[in-house]
Amino acid sequence: MTSELNEPGLQPVTGVDDVPDGVVPDLQLSRAEDELDQDLEAYQPPTPRPAAAVRRAWVRPLVGFVAIVIVIAVIWEGTKWIAGDPWDVNSILGVPVSIVHVPPYHWTPVNDINLPHVWLILESFLETDANGETLLQGLIGAALFTFRGAALGFFLGASVGLTLAIVLVHVRFLERALLPLLVASQTVPIIAIAPVIVVGLKAGWLSIAIVASYLTFFPVTIAGIRGMRSADPRAFELLRSYAARDRTVLWRLRLPASAPYLFTAFKIGATASVVGAIVGELPSGIRDGLGGTLLTAMQYYSIQPERLWAAIAISALLGIGCFMLVVLAERWTLRNYRPTELGAAP
Repeated sequence: MTSELNEPGLQPVTGVDDVPDGVVPDLQLSRAEDELDQDLEAYQPPTPRPAAAVRRAWVRPLVGFVAIVIVIAVIWEGTKWIAGDPWDVNSILGVPVSIVHVPPYHWTPVNDINLPHVWLILESFLETDANGETLLQGLIGAALFTFRGAALGFFLGASVGLTLAIVLVHVRFLERALLPLLVASQTVPIIAIAPVIVVGLKAGWLSIAIVASYLTFFPVTIAGIRGMRSADPRAFELLRSYAARDRTVLWRLRLPASAPYLFTAFKIGATASVVGAIVGELPSGIRDGLGGTLLTAMQYYSIQPERLWAAIAISALLGIGCFMLVVLAERWTLRNYRPTELGAAP
């Protein structure tokens, strides 16, 4: 310090009392600025993912999905080639071919009624009815109808499930009393519950949505309870030290900590709501959705099995689409969260 403060015409500094006024604050400010500059140089702000990386994040799963579908189709046709009915194929997807083959083995589960050829299923999408509408157009309309019921049931079930989770987390004796009943409710087959709901509420949107919500609320309830209790105990102690109310703890700590758990349950509930909506349409007599389409296709299964498989394929795609919508919502909601921050109070 002596060498720093010695200037021409000044006496050497021997102690703090000898430092001229203003010099010590100036030194402290200078050191603080130096430390700040070092911190700023060491800090590396998170860089946004480049567009190419974002595209790869979506392209790879899509390519993987298509590859799996192709593998399933190859196994499907390979099994029929080995143990199916005799082949006498004149065209595939409109392309003239000539394939005559007698499989060396015969296995009834893979005959042409149980497992029609893949290309026959694809060709059935373009078959037209008396009104000139293709099967694909009819299935898309039915899928949209079912989606509306499934979406309403999903939001209803998710709301009920999250509300139950909040109540059970805060009231322990209710958890001990109600949780066994909630578990028991899921052991009852949905096909047995659906007619009761439809008869009690009459066929319509509400009955379909309630059947769909029946399959949705339970995973949300369990995941919500688990997630809201997963927060860092130190964060709880911090909020309690500030005399935070339960409502503040819920919004500031419990719900943020439960976000990853809830989105996992939402993915399960989204696909389950599609199943619930289809099952809810079966006893209601509604023929505009996938449930009615599947019933009609089952009636003609012995002569047109490919139409039933086409309806099954669209139902599966609807479930996958609902799942992906939740994935998009999860990525947008948790885009600024880090795994180590999810259980910490803000």
